[in-house]
Amino acid sequence: MTSNVEKTVLVINCGSSSLKFAIINPDDGHVFLNGIAEKLGLPDARIEWRFEGIDKESADLGAGADHNVAVSFLNNNILSKRKDLLDSICAVGHRIVQGGELYSEPTLVDDEVEKGIEKCIPFAPLHNPGHLIGIRAARKAFNKVPHVTVFDTAFHQTMPDVAYRYAIPEELYTKHGIRRYGAHGTSHGYVYNEAARELGYEASDFNAITCHLGNGASISAVKNGKCMDTSMGLTPLDGLVMGTRTGSIDASVVFFMCDVLHYKVEEVREIFNKKSGLIALSGTTSDWRGICEGYKNGDEKCTLAFKMFCYRAAKFIASYYVPLGHVDAIVFTGGIGENSFIMRKQVIEYLPEILGARLDDALNEKAVAYLGGRGLISAPDSKVKIIVVPTNEELVIARSAYKFVK
Repeated sequence: MTSNVEKTVLVINCGSSSLKFAIINPDDGHVFLNGIAEKLGLPDARIEWRFEGIDKESADLGAGADHNVAVSFLNNNILSKRKDLLDSICAVGHRIVQGGELYSEPTLVDDEVEKGIEKCIPFAPLHNPGHLIGIRAARKAFNKVPHVTVFDTAFHQTMPDVAYRYAIPEELYTKHGIRRYGAHGTSHGYVYNEAARELGYEASDFNAITCHLGNGASISAVKNGKCMDTSMGLTPLDGLVMGTRTGSIDASVVFFMCDVLHYKVEEVREIFNKKSGLIALSGTTSDWRGICEGYKNGDEKCTLAFKMFCYRAAKFIASYYVPLGHVDAIVFTGGIGENSFIMRKQVIEYLPEILGARLDDALNEKAVAYLGGRGLISAPDSKVKIIVVPTNEELVIARSAYKFVK
């Protein structure tokens, strides 16, 4: 496949120790290059990439290499092989996890925006620092094109106060911004609109529950194009059982661990974010494929992990009939949502019979994204449509950034 390379967007998604990148045609979504720099800051930092139609390549970045080294390698070593692509970049789009109440739409990067992202670090301590490092490195390397931030939290800014407020003293919200922000908004918005289009609805007259299920996972209630509620909270820790995160938990567990078991706050944070979820329940892995393998083989811990993940997802889906009133569709996306048909089957089976959500088992088993499957998986007599829509956050970011090109 070939595509117009006259104008492309470089999409950058930085984590604390990684940097994902892609060069995309914002018109047709064609991907010319994609790759990832991993283990940044560690002795075995490395980068791998793939141009369209060419086998994957990789290289060591050197011990302790950071985001600056990764961006420099991308610019000077990878793109030097394709000057046509380098010259085609007309904007750089950056994925940002947390924008607080400061940002409700894609925003052109300047020094003030960097400061705003920095202010939101307490709400996403594992993500926003890496985003800032990547932005600063990319602004230096690609200094002749606009840089645009696309915030995961922006889509959720339409939630009403009954959904985003916590029942805590008001000044904790008004002075310190403690409220529900959500995450994965770029994905939720994309699959909502794609599902509406594929099912023949207008986005302005469509109610859907969007389930972004992966190592990080969240569910949103979307009414007529606006998010009404979402499962993640102040940070991405809340809500569903995730790969290494607790999901929803009684806040008093923190008090108990600190006061009675004498954990330090930093230790609790580490446990809740990196040592909980599927890896804690299974005792062996946070990878969903490993969980499913154990479940199929009758492993008790993996079975508990599998069922808790599905049960929690079903509880959120059922609860979101409250803000929506009626539901036209349940949408599955994300690495697990797009590929695990046994998970989807278990989630739907957990839903109350009164909701009338029924799968077509044959369609469900065929809808495996890595094999090219997607689309409607509900039975003809299901009261609600059930659909698998592969997410494409990079395309959303590319198109958002392209709007700022003069």
